[in-house]
Amino acid sequence: MNQRVGMVDSLAGVALAAGAGTRLRPLTYLRPKPLCPLGDQTLLDFALATLATVVPGVAVNAHHGADGIKAHLDQLAVGMARALPSELHLSHERGQALGTAGALVHMRRWLAGRDALVVNADTWHGADLRAFAESWDGRSASVLTTTPGAFGPGSTVVASLVPAEALARMPQGTSGLWEVLWRQEVAEGRLVARHTTAEFHDCGTPASYLAANLAWASGPGARSPVATSHPGSVVGEGAVVEGRLEGSVVWPGATVGATEYLRHAIRADGTTVLVR
Repeated sequence: MNQRVGMVDSLAGVALAAGAGTRLRPLTYLRPKPLCPLGDQTLLDFALATLATVVPGVAVNAHHGADGIKAHLDQLAVGMARALPSELHLSHERGQALGTAGALVHMRRWLAGRDALVVNADTWHGADLRAFAESWDGRSASVLTTTPGAFGPGSTVVASLVPAEALARMPQGTSGLWEVLWRQEVAEGRLVARHTTAEFHDCGTPASYLAANLAWASGPGARSPVATSHPGSVVGEGAVVEGRLEGSVVWPGATVGATEYLRHAIRADGTTVLVR
């Protein structure tokens, strides 16, 4: 193990959660995308839990739906029984969302010279982030991707490692990691791209969000009543299902009437999204 990475205090976690989630509408009219349910938790909970396997402290940036995200983090801090980071910090981006690089610059004081392990709080995957971090040389910008071949702007990003030295050079304001870091690192042959065959869903559209939930339901982690009460679908806590489900997601507290048959659908707080 790289000794620098083995000391988790040298790394801080970042869960990017400031996006508007326009492609996931109308679901994101109801909740910020990171708070949409994924299995028996939220997408944000999943991001925090995966980071907690590697780092003790995590910052969450927020812009769209920031009040809801803050309330959710406050609730987590008072005792939800999940594996979570010991330190949770909210970086509230006021005025405008700052992008994936601008978000890191905005929380530079909190990072306090630490390198950053960065994930998007709208993804679900089966990758091992600890193995990714432990393979790092502690110096190079690095990405974990499921896209074969050379890393580029269309590649998936499961997670990334941003050295403190690179972060110190990033400009303030709205910017993306591809534009201010990765593009040049790729061009000069310095970017380290690690490839994984783990399942990955970006949850950016209703179709990918539904697919992520159904993948969770069929996986080894789905042992709760959420997965077992309606095999092949995901039914949230407090939901009432009297009709039939096939490959569908029912949000916590939602209702499916006795005469309804939901197939490849998402029922959420009175809204139904069909995925065809």
